[in-house]
Amino acid sequence: MSSQPATTTLWRPTGPEELDLVRQSGWRAWPPRLPEQPIFYPVLNEDYAIRIARDWNVKHSGAGYVTRFEVEPEFLSRYPVQQVGGRTILELWVPAEELHEFNAHIVGEIRLTHEFS
Repeated sequence: MSSQPATTTLWRPTGPEELDLVRQSGWRAWPPRLPEQPIFYPVLNEDYAIRIARDWNVKHSGAGYVTRFEVEPEFLSRYPVQQVGGRTILELWVPAEELHEFNAHIVGEIRLTHEFS
C-alpha cells in the first residue's frame, strides 16, 4: 500500500488564454511566461484567487478562472511567502526561468475550480 506524498495546495487565477495553454498541457503544467511577465504568481488561498479572477481577469480578458494544484512542499521552500496586501493576500514569486522546474514538482493535475464571466 502506497501513501500519497505530502503536498502544498496553491491556487492560480488566470484568464482564458493561459487556461487554454494549461489545457493543452494535459492539465500538467503552466505555460512559459511572456517577456513582460518575469514572475509566475501562484497564490496561497482560494479567496484571494477568486477575487483576482472575478475582479481583474474578467475585466481584462472577458473571463476569469481559478485553478487549484498541489506542489511538493520541499521544493516550494525556496520561495518565501510574499504578503502583498492584507494578512491573506499571500503569493509565491517564481522567476520565469524557474517555471519549467516548478512544473516538474506539481503533483497530479491542475484543476479548474471556478469560472467567472
